[in-house]
Amino acid sequence: MDHYAGIDVSLECSSVCVVDGSGKIVREGKVASEPAALIDWFGSLGLRVERIGLEAGPLSQWLYAGLQQAGLAVELLETRHVRKALETMPVKTDRNDARGIAQLMRVGWFKPVHCKSLAAQEIPGTKVLRWENDRGVPRDVTRFPRISVAATGTHDSEALRTWWEGLADWERELQLAQPQLARLRGPTQTRFTPETKSALLELAYEASSDALLTPVTDALGWHDRMNTPGTVGTHNWTFRLPWTADELFSAPEPVATASELAHLAERYGRKR
Repeated sequence: MDHYAGIDVSLECSSVCVVDGSGKIVREGKVASEPAALIDWFGSLGLRVERIGLEAGPLSQWLYAGLQQAGLAVELLETRHVRKALETMPVKTDRNDARGIAQLMRVGWFKPVHCKSLAAQEIPGTKVLRWENDRGVPRDVTRFPRISVAATGTHDSEALRTWWEGLADWERELQLAQPQLARLRGPTQTRFTPETKSALLELAYEASSDALLTPVTDALGWHDRMNTPGTVGTHNWTFRLPWTADELFSAPEPVATASELAHLAERYGRKR
């Protein structure tokens, strides 16, 4: 039996609904509004989805591009048409909107919107190394799109060091299968050593992306985190470097880190 899905996109989480050919709800859920999370969710269904619909909007283009790149049959829907169709719903919620969009995909009553690719618009997508994988298998950084930003992490992610130390054994094995990280294999491969930091930074610098982002805590190899989404407290946005602006040019640790990054930039043609 054919299956159809609707996604109601919100900033943090999106509501997803899958129905079968008769209109019966097969599965529903709340999924992080990120391409990788949605791809994993649909992959976990164990069934083929004929069409996936999401309403055009600020976040939709990014999600649409990611789902399409993953080979999913996704449609971007004309906003006014969707709103008109959902007007008859007695209670408007994200969950109900996802259900309504799924039914629109099932009956074929929708107007698709043409969406240029991010590359065609020269809008750089972000390629966070730890999230660039297919079922855990890291994607080749040397094949990232030229118009993109490679990143070791973001202000909302855990530090590179924390991520590495928290990997499950099977995840770390897949990471170590990358030629750039093969040299880390051995008794200390579960630890975040200076060699681990250097190898992961070099992996990022080798990416074919035009731009590169390395949070300062990743460059230094620290555990500190900038922000934890969905939480409120003094642990968010309070991180400060322990040096004054002048000391950044004289203290041993920042000077050594800057030298390492400059060397990588020179080696991989990232000096401007």
